[in-house]
Amino acid sequence: MYNLEQVRQDFPILSREVYKRPLVYLDNGATTQKPRVVVDSMVNEYYSVNANVHRGVHFLSQQATELHEGSRETVRRFLNARSINEVIFTRGTTESLNLLAYSFGEAFLNQGDEVIVSAMEHHSNIVPWQLLADRKGIVLRVIPMNDKGELLQEEYHNLFNERTKLVSVAHVSNVLGTINPVKEMIAYAHAQGVPVAVDGAQSTPHMAVDVQDLDADFFAFSGHKIYGPTGVGVLYGKEELLEKMPPYQGGGEMIQRVSFEKTTYNHLPFKFEAGTPDYIATTGLANALDYVTALGMDQIFAHEQELTRYAMEQMLAIPDMHIYGQAAHKDAVISFNVGNIHHLDMGTLLDRLGIAVRTGHHCAEPLMHRLGIEGTVRASFGLYNTKEEVDVLVAGINRVRNMF
Repeated sequence: MYNLEQVRQDFPILSREVYKRPLVYLDNGATTQKPRVVVDSMVNEYYSVNANVHRGVHFLSQQATELHEGSRETVRRFLNARSINEVIFTRGTTESLNLLAYSFGEAFLNQGDEVIVSAMEHHSNIVPWQLLADRKGIVLRVIPMNDKGELLQEEYHNLFNERTKLVSVAHVSNVLGTINPVKEMIAYAHAQGVPVAVDGAQSTPHMAVDVQDLDADFFAFSGHKIYGPTGVGVLYGKEELLEKMPPYQGGGEMIQRVSFEKTTYNHLPFKFEAGTPDYIATTGLANALDYVTALGMDQIFAHEQELTRYAMEQMLAIPDMHIYGQAAHKDAVISFNVGNIHHLDMGTLLDRLGIAVRTGHHCAEPLMHRLGIEGTVRASFGLYNTKEEVDVLVAGINRVRNMF
């Protein structure tokens, strides 16, 4: 196990105070804090290597291009993709899924075709498909779940028919923490001849991901949720599928030749990367991935699992506590309400105690409807959180409960 106190020193923000109390940061599902090595790498590049990539023959441009493409190789290794051609840089999971819905939809989907999603999806894995439904008349089918927050696999199997063209499902629910059995789900879909996209925004920071082992056709994640910068993310896609998909946006870099009569497109992955990329952010992302790799994804997973079990035990002992999502395989997210206390009131008062949690529907309104609630309080853990912070959270919840 890595040295937790030493790791916490890598994150300067964890030592600050809010409202004259030590910060207890439990909103990692929304965004994670950044280690010094990530921020320092970006500052250094701005001050010493900054130049537009790919286009320049001068020294700085060549250096910046090497860093940017080296970052792509870092992502390839992290995901165990076969080729850098399968690694597309985007602004995050949301843009990755929008790119997929647009380009895959243009290439492979027609009126009446069906896309399977699940009851626990984030809006970013619902709305792009609804936009495609508006454009092309496709149909969304939804995998139901049980009251523990587990997807019903037999019902999933029953959704397939000759019109099913894609499954797009979250690896881990951002509300329930449920770790979905995506490897088995992918295998079943492939047996029906259907490709699968995985929303890895909430899994990639917490567990090792091997896209070849999963046999995922597409996989998306965000830099800012895995201790990297905001505004950068990745869409992995199998090369044979990406080759058949049209570009998502047009402009510089994604072209080979342009005339007023005809444009030919660049090869992968540049076909999907129009315009100047955020090459500073890709450097930060690569350093973040190197950071968690050095700690060990298995060690991170083990620590967060222990922390989640400890928090669940402590929180379930609180009177009137209701925890949403008690699947057998659960990640580092606990969504809850206490009695009749509104989630916004709970979150606001915890904030005054220095405890940062998330409140609301967490961009998963259909899931809230399934649960019969308007929203929850969500505590989400990261590699730097401690049992002592869980104790502060539990004491804070009890204090707020006593106030009401």
